[in-house]
Formats: sequence, C-alpha cells, structure tokens
Amino acid sequence: MLHIALWKRILIWGLVACGLLFAMPNAFYSRVETHNDAVAQIAKSGATPELIAAEGAWPDWAPNTLVNLGLDLRGGAHLLAEVQVADVYQSRMDALWPEVRDALRDVRDQVGTVRRTESAPGTLAVRISKPEGMQRALELVRGLASPVVSLTGAGSEDLVVSGNGDTITVGLSEAERTATDSRTMQQSVEIIRRRVDEVGTREPTIQRQGEDRILIEVPGLGSAAELKALIGTTAQLTFNTVEGRTTDANTRPGPGEALLPAADEPGTFYLIDTTPVVSGEELTDAQPSFDQNGRPAVNFRFNPSGARKFGDYTAAHIGSPFAIVLDNEVISAPVIQSHIPGGSGIITGRFTVEESTNLAVLLRAGALPAKMTFLEERTIGPQLGQDSIDAGRIACIVAFVAVLAFMQLAYGLFGFFANLALLINVGLMFGLLSIIGGTLTLPGIAGIVLTIGMAVDANVLIFERIREELKTAKGPARAIELGYERALSAIVDANITTFIIAVILFVLGSGPVRGFSITLGLGIITSVFTAIYVTRVMIVTWFERRRPKTIEV
Repeated sequence: MLHIALWKRILIWGLVACGLLFAMPNAFYSRVETHNDAVAQIAKSGATPELIAAEGAWPDWAPNTLVNLGLDLRGGAHLLAEVQVADVYQSRMDALWPEVRDALRDVRDQVGTVRRTESAPGTLAVRISKPEGMQRALELVRGLASPVVSLTGAGSEDLVVSGNGDTITVGLSEAERTATDSRTMQQSVEIIRRRVDEVGTREPTIQRQGEDRILIEVPGLGSAAELKALIGTTAQLTFNTVEGRTTDANTRPGPGEALLPAADEPGTFYLIDTTPVVSGEELTDAQPSFDQNGRPAVNFRFNPSGARKFGDYTAAHIGSPFAIVLDNEVISAPVIQSHIPGGSGIITGRFTVEESTNLAVLLRAGALPAKMTFLEERTIGPQLGQDSIDAGRIACIVAFVAVLAFMQLAYGLFGFFANLALLINVGLMFGLLSIIGGTLTLPGIAGIVLTIGMAVDANVLIFERIREELKTAKGPARAIELGYERALSAIVDANITTFIIAVILFVLGSGPVRGFSITLGLGIITSVFTAIYVTRVMIVTWFERRRPKTIEV
C-alpha cells in the first residue's frame, strides 16, 4: 500500500530543513563573511564600535559557516617554491661536530689535538695532529653512525667516514640524503601550513610537487609579496656562544665560527660559534609582549630538553655574553647575569608591535629546515575571480532552466515534483559543503552543473517505471509503489559506480581534480536522497489529498 510512516516524513523534511538552513548563509555571503571576521577580530583584540556593528550584520542564532571560494574564484596569491634541501646536510654536519670532537678528545693520547678545518659543502673535515692514530679515530667516528630511518634505506647507516693523511672527512650516505630530503620536504610543507593558518586565511592549498618544490595557493590574500613575506622568512632562531665582537666587516672567522651583523647596532659584528647551544626547534611557545621598559618584545619557552641545555649553559657562563641569532643576524647579545632555570626568557630588540607579533607567529610555527627559492609567483586579482563566478553562474542557470523545462514538458505534474526536488538538491549540496568546510573552485562548479544534469536521472527511471506499471498494475497507488520499488536497484547501481569514481578522483587527484570530485560525490548523495525520498513524500502527500482515480506521467 502507498504509505509513508509519519516519523519517516518528519525525518525526511527535517533533514531537508537542516540542509537548507546551513546553505542559507551562502545566499548572504558578504554579510556573513563580515560577521565572521568581526567575531574573530573581537576574540583576538577586543571589541570596538565598528566591530560590534559588523558583528550585527548576521544574527548569532543563525548558522554562519560558508562555502570557501578557491583561488580561481576569490583571487589571491600563488607561489611555487624550491626548497634548498642541500642546506640541511651542512646543518647536520655542524650539529655532529661537538660529538666528533668529544669522542676524539677521550683518546687524545692516541690522536693528538683535534681541529675542525675547511671542507666541501655538506661535509665535516677534522684534522688530528697524530696521523698514526687515524685508524683509531676512524673507528670512533664511525661508531657515531646510526641506521637510516626510512623504508628504502633499511640496513644502511647515515654516515660515510673516510681518512686521508691527517684529515677525517665525514658526510651523509646516499640513503640518508634521500631520507633527509623526504623529511625536509614534509617538514617544510607542515611549517608553511602552520604559518599560513596563523593569519586566518581560508582553505590554502599547500602541496609538494616533484622532488624539491612546494605549491602554495592562498585565496583572499592581497598579493604574492605578502605571502612571500609570511613564509619566505626561515625564522631560524638559535642561541650561540659569542667568541668576540668587532666593527671590522672583513674579519675572517675561523673553522666552526661565523661573523654575523648586529640587528640593532649598524656596523657592529659578532664572532659566534656556529654550533648552537639551543635551537628554535626546541621552542614550545612564543608570544608578543613588552619588556620592563614598555618596549615590544617576545616571550619564549623551551621544551624540557631545551630548558635543560639552556639552564646548564647559563649556569656555566655567568658574566659572558651569548647571542640570540635570527636568520643569520644577531638580534640581541645580552650578558648572562645569573642562572636561568625553567627554560623561559624574553627576546628584546628594536621591534615595533607588528614586528614582535610577526616574530612570535614565525617562532610558534617553527623554523623552516632549509631556505626556499621562489620560482614562480602570481597575484590573481578578484576581478578574474568574479568573472569566473559569473561564468559559472550562467552555466548553472542554463543547465537548470534546460533540465526544468524538459522535466516539466515530459512528465507534467510529476515533472514539477522532480523540479522542486532538484532545487532542494542544489540547496542540500551547498549545505553539505558549508558543514564540511569545503572549497568551491571552477572545477567544483563544473561538478555542480554535471550533478544538475544527472540529478533527474533517478526520477526519469522512476517515472518511466511508473508508466509501465500503470499498464498492468491495479490502480495508480500500486503503480507508484511498484515504480519506486523496481527502479531502486538500477538507481543505486548507477550512482554507486559514479560515487566510486568520485572517491578515486579524490584519493588520487589533487587541486582542481579534487574540487570536482567533492562536488560530484556530494551531488550523488543528495540526488539519490531527493529522488528516492523527497519526491516520494511529495507524490504520496499529493496522492493522499487528491485520491485520483487515474494519473498521467
């Protein structure tokens, strides 16, 4: 018998109402976006009359989630960066030098004095004064090697050690270089993502391309230069021992030393030990603040390992200066007045409030493991995005009108029910995109247009089946019931195969392909729901009220 239980009707219309409610903010995009930005700014810096007025642009009780617009629709910044992965090799060698020095000092009677000498990039060269102890020295240095942590390098060691005369040369093995490259790229992508997320941008695209390149696209950002300023700074913070201070820019540093300029004292240079006492990688937090004189500064805190090293160093070097180095520039070189336990401190300098805030953001996000070279940069203006939106809107309207006209002419009243369900279907798609925080791109609009065309397929199958059943079934009620029952398997089969394709595109694709697959997959879900349940509720409700003796499909 043609009947739908009351609880099922309530559930169906409840889901429809919920989906349309979440889709509603997209019809008032500018107002809702203004409201959301004001709420975020109030939470960050406090309320002002302007922000309160902007917050009132949209009621607090209504949903305020929006479908994010991609770079091709909203405009924004596009960068293609190349990561200088070879820089990490030298950092590894610099960090290894103290271990090599300490290991050889324990057998000084056999190898003599130990000194670091000039070496090729990415290698460490150590000279011993007793060449006859070379075999013993090589044995000790090789003992510092560790297994390579990667699937492809299983069974290999990370160091290659060789000796020639009185010089030991240490470098990374080929397997370790491959594993290091992979880790460096993965870390760079994650750090860039954290830095971009810190400034509240919407749905950035950050993904690895090839061996050593990263694609960065941030919708809504003013220019590529602004994006470069945000992520181009490596923000490599280290705390180093000060070996000397000079005003001579031509001073030649010794092995393991570097001559760096002072940020707040033009013409002053510090000679520092390149092996850091503590690095920015051991920071757990950094917040903008003010020093005791009311000048902008940055408070920082180390993790337990960094706190221990920082405390031990300050306890052993009271009265000596130490350098706070940011991106190869000494931003501060205070004299250690007392032991600093707890692993927290403050960075002072000639900062503005904005500079201290940006520095804190960069330090919280972490240091990029290597420098980046920007190979390609583009600023996509909002006018281009608006043209794309207008073109997509026209395509959707044309597809919509064509489908509505066809269904109305082909199926009459039942076509009207299908058209109403199609309108609901599109609303549900935008509701789901808003709920999941999806991003709409030009390929995504193509997916919506395709969904509009496919959405009526299920209704066509059902209505054609009802037509056939009217010739044999006893009465219109039975024909409608059998039409839905017997068309169900064909509808499910057809949509499941298309949904599988959408999932494959999402998993294996990237960028535009994913945008298309998301809208296609969501469109399939909403199409099946509206065709099988929403149109059925409409038809059953109409049939119960009119009780027609015959029907025409």
